[in-house]
Amino acid sequence: MTRRQALLMRGAHLVWRFTRGMTLGVRGAAIDPENRVCLVRHTYMAGWHLPGGGVEPGETALDAMAREFREETGIVLDASATPALHGFYFNNRSSQRDHVALYVARTFTLPVPKRPDREIAEAAFFPLDALPPDATPATRARLIEIRDGTPPAATW
Repeated sequence: MTRRQALLMRGAHLVWRFTRGMTLGVRGAAIDPENRVCLVRHTYMAGWHLPGGGVEPGETALDAMAREFREETGIVLDASATPALHGFYFNNRSSQRDHVALYVARTFTLPVPKRPDREIAEAAFFPLDALPPDATPATRARLIEIRDGTPPAATW
């Protein structure tokens, strides 16, 4: 992350502190029939992450997850199969006000692969047992929970 990008993120968190009592984000693990998960590499953060973002006012967490999958990966969720809520986490790495809902989607399509843009440098599928070396620690931990069927941790 560049210094400018870090300052912009800090500025965003400062604005959110005064405009929102608490922030809620969503992340999603889209796992295909070959047991591969879709991860994204952002232009403003190091490493591979689960796709996701903030829940906007008036938006449900599931609507936000569907939007983030489309925007960040090109994935379209199957309307007949609701993603399962895996866990709800306190994300104290960002602030003392941030929470993340993690969904697992196993039924989806990828009509058009994601092309790089200003936010997403790359989106790709990886086997759950062969994640890229620079997958973030939180991403690895959440995928181990899902893969092994262990209870979700309390913090992101």
